[in-house]
Amino acid sequence: MPRHVVLVGLPGSGKSTVGHLAAEKLGAPLIDIDLLLVREMGMPIAQMFGMVGEVKFRQMEREAVRTARTREGCVIVPGGGWAAQPGELDAARADSLLLYLKCDVKVAAKRTEQGQDRPLIMGSDPEQQIRKLLAEREPFYRLADYVLEAGKDSADKVAEEVVQHARRYAGWA
Repeated sequence: MPRHVVLVGLPGSGKSTVGHLAAEKLGAPLIDIDLLLVREMGMPIAQMFGMVGEVKFRQMEREAVRTARTREGCVIVPGGGWAAQPGELDAARADSLLLYLKCDVKVAAKRTEQGQDRPLIMGSDPEQQIRKLLAEREPFYRLADYVLEAGKDSADKVAEEVVQHARRYAGWA
């Protein structure tokens, strides 16, 4: 059985888009943790944050990733803050290939302007908020098995790199 492929990185780094493309190319299930929680809770992430708070949300996120890891090999896309929770990367390393999608702050900020509300980036200066998140989280992101540049190339090209890593290091055919 192949190992899971877990994508980590900043909000706006392309984890969901690249994860979807990579899962399709691998013929693997995709588990996007934010989408899963939105479906289960029946509300957007920003509303969950407001209702249950960040601590409870992170607990729900951890449990969802652990549950996803009990399935057969799949591509797992946790939210940007999951990797920065102590011990989560180490626990996942046992059965998962961890890939950090590194993305320039300006690119990530521009990408977050489109799409869903991101509670930790909402406000007048998304670029500054992402810069702050990067300072807090990058030491954790760098603990991933490999770093892939995700800000310069197309999502399809980055997904192809994910597929190559999955085949080379995670037992995917």
